[in-house]
Amino acid sequence: MHKGFILLNCDLGSEEYIVDELKQMQNVSNAYLTFGAYDVIAEIQTEDQEGFEKVIATIRRLSRVVSTMTLNVIIPE
Repeated sequence: MHKGFILLNCDLGSEEYIVDELKQMQNVSNAYLTFGAYDVIAEIQTEDQEGFEKVIATIRRLSRVVSTMTLNVIIPE
């Protein structure tokens, strides 16, 4: 299991639209509106790193997403 978060900056007024889009994606377990440096945060869970990267690439291509920051979770074994 691979887990991580993506923080998004969106066009002004598109935050709720982006959250709705994210919640419809299979590997997005949660998506929230936030106040601060980023507009939206989404939690992503995939089977492996390759799947994680594909989900991130899909999110980055969503219309009205301006920029992102990706955080990979390190799960100690």
